[in-house]
This record gives sequence, structure tokens and C-alpha cells, in this order.
Amino acid sequence: MDFDLPPETDPRRLEVRQWLAENPDPSPRRLAEAGYVAPHWPQPWGLGADPTHQLIIDDELRRAGVKRPSNTIGIGWAGPTIIHAGTLEQQERYLVPLLAAEEIWCQLFSEPGAGSDLANLSTRAVRDGDEYVVNGQKVWTSMAHFSAYGILIARTDPDAPKHKGISYFICPMDLPGIEIRPIIEMTGGHTFNEVFLTDVRIPAANLVGEENNGWALAKVTLANERVSLSGDGALWGMGPTMADVVSLVRDAGGLHDPVLRQRFASLYTEAEVLRLIRMRTVSAAIRGVAPGPEASVRKVLADEHGQALMAFVKDLCGPHGMLAGGRPLGQDSGMWDFGYLFSQALTIGGGTGDVQRNILGERALGLPHDIDAEAGLGWSEAAAGRRLATSPATGNDRDHG
Repeated sequence: MDFDLPPETDPRRLEVRQWLAENPDPSPRRLAEAGYVAPHWPQPWGLGADPTHQLIIDDELRRAGVKRPSNTIGIGWAGPTIIHAGTLEQQERYLVPLLAAEEIWCQLFSEPGAGSDLANLSTRAVRDGDEYVVNGQKVWTSMAHFSAYGILIARTDPDAPKHKGISYFICPMDLPGIEIRPIIEMTGGHTFNEVFLTDVRIPAANLVGEENNGWALAKVTLANERVSLSGDGALWGMGPTMADVVSLVRDAGGLHDPVLRQRFASLYTEAEVLRLIRMRTVSAAIRGVAPGPEASVRKVLADEHGQALMAFVKDLCGPHGMLAGGRPLGQDSGMWDFGYLFSQALTIGGGTGDVQRNILGERALGLPHDIDAEAGLGWSEAAAGRRLATSPATGNDRDHG
């Protein structure tokens, strides 16, 4: 297992540096056309890059201060599914604007009665000539209020078995009959939404794959909850990291309280363990080994680590930590206040911690299945497809709206 990136003289590094020298301030569209937004995608949209090549590109872009366009659901889940099963016309129409974040995407999956048991959805799509008429409700739909498109699953054959009769659609979010209602978080922010669909007419050309085969595509989407292999932020790969906390403590001259020092050391150890698990996953991918239980292990550990990290920084603020704008070790609070509140969602979104433990117990340890599990692909297996193997992004209770 190799924990180090290739050397500075690696030809792949030199190639990226040459491109950056010729494009010192690349636009999102230019990055997309060069294949640097999603380098693991096949050409012409990506570079067909293996995990090491992806990490090299990530490293070089970071050094140059170049940020990729942000379109988590579009790039992470919609795009790979359209590549997998979309028509040539769909690929040509949606993939480049999606990569360049010119059109933001959301995910219309979860429903009030179908969260972890996603296949229990009740939203209906009825064929009417060259359109499907959709009625139903979705919930926890991140970014729906400013998305151009959503990936939607709806039941097209109500008489089929539970995991059959579901179809997968590209849904323009400005269609008549779509109502979006905000869900305000305890952070005070507005990321999530309820989405109501009343007699929404989606063109039949927006069907992805075959009618009634949408569950198979939903699994493709959920398995592709992609996050950058280099992402190590404490909030689903975003935001502050343990390295940021180390810098805070170092700049302040260290910690004198022995209890805080012990917590600091424990968090640093957790961060290193998570980094090594990530590199183990990368090394396995390079060798062509299928992902193992370390994906769910990392999901459980990373979420709890993120919560513990944010709580620790609030404690560094002392009494001021009870107030918004508390200054850890005299530094500007920045992301920390928001992070502390948002971190409460980490063990729920993207497959709850309990679901991940079920996955580990059943699949890795061979323990009996949950007594309520149904035949076929049940709720814990659906969540297995949603696990965040190497970072953030977002999951059923977070973005699988």
C-alpha cells in the first residue's frame, strides 16, 4: 500500500503544469473541456484517469489555486448515470454544461414515506403520448431552489414488484406544476427543500434508460456519490479539517489544558486513520480490487470525527463558544459556528450511522440480517449504494430528495 503521491517529476504532473501555464486562470467551461473537472470520466468528458492520476490532478490544481466548478449532484451522480444509460442526445445536451456548473442539478429521490427504503416511493409517472404526467412529493431535496434540472425516479408500473416498475427521468425544474418549499435548518441556512409535483409533464425524451428499469439506474446513481479522492474536510469532505485545527493550536502556542491536549491528540489520530483508510481505498482501486468494508468503516468514522472536531473547536472558544461568532484561540470563527450546527446532520445524511453499522455487521461480519429486512434489495442495501467511500458529498437524508 503506497501512501505517497508520485514524485514532482512524474510526467502526469508535468502535463497538468504545462496546461495550467497555458491556461493560468481557466474558466469552468475550459476546465470541463480539458477533462479536469471529472478526470475519472471517460473521454471526451473526462480523461479516463485512474485514482493516482486523479490525485495528481487534484494536487496540481490545488497548488495553482484553481478551483473546480461546484455541482455536486450533477457531477457526482447525474452525470455518471447519463454516461451509463443516457442516449447520445442526452449526453451531448447535458454533460458539458453540467461539468461547467452552468446548469445546477438536484436529486428527486427521497419521499416522506420512502427515505432509507427508497424503493417504497409513491410518486407516479403516467405515459400520455410523448409525455409523462408526474404527481407526487419529494423531500430533503438539496439545492432544488436554484437547480435547472433534477434526476427523478417515479413509479411507472404500480402493479409491478417493489423494485420493478420504477423509471428514471431528467426533470427540468421550471416545468409548470413544480412547487418548491424551503426547509430552514438550525444553521439558519436553506439548503434542503420539499418539492411537490402536480400534473407535471416531462417529455418522454427525458426518460433515461428503459421504462420500468429505473431502480437499476438509481443504484448506479447512488453508487456514484462521487467526492474528490483528495477531499478530507470534516463536513462530508467540505469545510475545515483537522489540519486547520492543528494550525490554530500551533499559532496560539499550543494547548496547556491536559484534557484538551488529550482530545486534540485523539482527533489528530482519527484524522490520520481516516487518511490512511482513504489511501488504502485508492491503492485497492489502482490494483483493480473491488471496494471492501472500509467504505462503510470510513463513512461511520468520518461522520463521528466531524462532529467531535466541531465540538472540540467550540470548546476551544471557552465561554464564548456558547455564542455565535466565538473565536477559537483568538482566531476568526469563520466556518466553525456553521460547522458545529451543520455537523449534527453528518451521522444522518448519506446513510445513517446505524445503517452503515448494519451494512458492516451483515456484509463484513456475517451477522444475521435485520429482522425487518424485506426480500430483495432492502433499505440497508440501498443505503450501501449511497455510502460515501472516500469523502463528502451528500446522501439520502441530505441530498437524496
